[in-house]
Amino acid sequence: MIKQSQLQQIANNSQIQKQREINRKEKERKEIELSKEYIKEERALRRGIVSIKDIIAPAAFRVSPSYLRLGDKFVRTIFVINYPRYISVGWSAPIINLNISFDLAMFFYPVRSDIILKQLKNKVGNLGAQIIADAEKGAARDPIRETALRDIERLRDQLTQGTEKFFQFAFYITIYADSEKELKDLSEDIEQLFGSRLIYSKKVFFQAEQGFNSTIPLCEDELLITFNMNSSPIASSFPFISSELTSDQGILYGINRHNNSLILFDKFSLQNANAVVFATSGAGKSYTIKLEVLRSLMLGTDIIIIDPEREYQHLSEAVGGTYVNISLSSDNKINPFDLPKPVGEETNSGDIIRSAVITLKGLLRLMLGKFTNEEDSIMDNALLETYSKKDITPDSDLSKVETPVMQDLQEILEGMEGGADLAKRLEKYTKGTFSGLLNSPTNIKVNNQLICFSVRDLEDELRPMAIYTIVNYIWNVVRSEMKKRILVIDEAWWLMQHEDSAKFIYALVKRCRKYYLGVTTITQDVNDFLNSPYGGAIVSNSAMQILLKQAPSAIELVQKTFHLTEGEKYLLLQCNVGEGIFFAGNKHVAIKVVASYTEDQLITSDPQQLLKIEEAKKEFAREMEDNNM
Repeated sequence: MIKQSQLQQIANNSQIQKQREINRKEKERKEIELSKEYIKEERALRRGIVSIKDIIAPAAFRVSPSYLRLGDKFVRTIFVINYPRYISVGWSAPIINLNISFDLAMFFYPVRSDIILKQLKNKVGNLGAQIIADAEKGAARDPIRETALRDIERLRDQLTQGTEKFFQFAFYITIYADSEKELKDLSEDIEQLFGSRLIYSKKVFFQAEQGFNSTIPLCEDELLITFNMNSSPIASSFPFISSELTSDQGILYGINRHNNSLILFDKFSLQNANAVVFATSGAGKSYTIKLEVLRSLMLGTDIIIIDPEREYQHLSEAVGGTYVNISLSSDNKINPFDLPKPVGEETNSGDIIRSAVITLKGLLRLMLGKFTNEEDSIMDNALLETYSKKDITPDSDLSKVETPVMQDLQEILEGMEGGADLAKRLEKYTKGTFSGLLNSPTNIKVNNQLICFSVRDLEDELRPMAIYTIVNYIWNVVRSEMKKRILVIDEAWWLMQHEDSAKFIYALVKRCRKYYLGVTTITQDVNDFLNSPYGGAIVSNSAMQILLKQAPSAIELVQKTFHLTEGEKYLLLQCNVGEGIFFAGNKHVAIKVVASYTEDQLITSDPQQLLKIEEAKKEFAREMEDNNM
């Protein structure tokens, strides 16, 4: 039995617990009320503080079907829905460089390659079946389907090899205007810029707020309007693509088409000063190099030019240069047997003579055709004997000797066993029709800052031999005295047609750096140049490369040689005169060659413009005669 006192104690304990619970709840209520009071006071404090959001927030926000009204501004978003088969590098530059306020947003959604490859496989099957069905029916071929099939097959190869990735790409631009009319005009201008590049765009409709939210810096795509695209064209869409080629030294080559900056560059600051220029006829390659020559002269660089078409004569006369005409009837002669003075490392006369013999054999192959092994040996001995006849031996002082001529070689061959046939083949260059070209001592001087050698009046058969001889003569001069020089070989494809001359130019390009020489090769026949076994090697040993407008027949080879993207390939097909791509070392930019009025008058190759200049000269001469009378 529970005692009465125990029952009373239990009742008291229960009462105490209830009182404690009441006190706890009362305390919590007071704390909540106090917290609410603090919150009210905090809100009151914050209402008196200006935050960043208060600063950037518009006074009002109104959503219309096709635009927003942010305070006094009218806002509209435009999105891209379709792209052409090719887009050029920097296609968005005209829009990015507009002098207006806008926001630009791009979203990239990677897609797994295996998913895309499966879909492309099905697409290839469908297109292939359609093409076969059309052929069985006798229907005309469908170029659109065939092009699509080739593009898909190429993309499948690239995805499989891992050289390309696949994305869904979204491109939005939000523009701001002060009035609805201005907004409409800006929208039309931007859509026209897109349309001029076959890129189709649309304005938002009942998605104005989502479009605006997608272009502010929150990284949220609320429009989700994408286009399937692989990585190469996406790279062309990137807005910050322009490289800078501006330095404190060098000459002005042109304007950077991406950002209108100046392309100021010193080719001698690269690992070598060699350059190649490829362009179709009339694209401005000679104009570009003449501009480089004119500006390099002002910096004290010596220039030597091989001019096949007499395009540099006007420039040479204007700057007081020496213009040397090489032809059968010309008084200017170059002896291919000339030797350089032994300077620097090349103090061994024997090495110089052996080098001259090897070079001469290359010239003689151009003149006489290929040699058999026996004829090569005979010619080698004959050349050494020809030098020995003039007391030119490894022990001679080459600065005091008189070099032989082609007639001396013929006489040596006539007296050698097995040399009669070679002497007979050589006779037309010593006594026959071509005797006025390579059978005389050298009588020209190269003591001017600008020297031009013209071979325009030579027959096509003789041009490779003449250019080979001129280049060899220049090489001897370069090795005899070290100076900062540029050698320009215009229409270099003449030399690339023959293995010996191509090999000689390649050796020159490789060795010229240590003599402070830069070799610039210019050609319009890209296929002949690059298909030569030495053409690609010359390009690889040229740190500077200029590509202007290309012919469709050569663009594939150019793209492969220079590793161009599809956008760069399209640029070279569509660019105007004097526009192209300028490579300098690891950097390259889109270039536009520009010249002042005075420079243009000196370097122009336009026949109509040259005729006007000549007429102006004659008129000036007549006026001077009248004044003197």
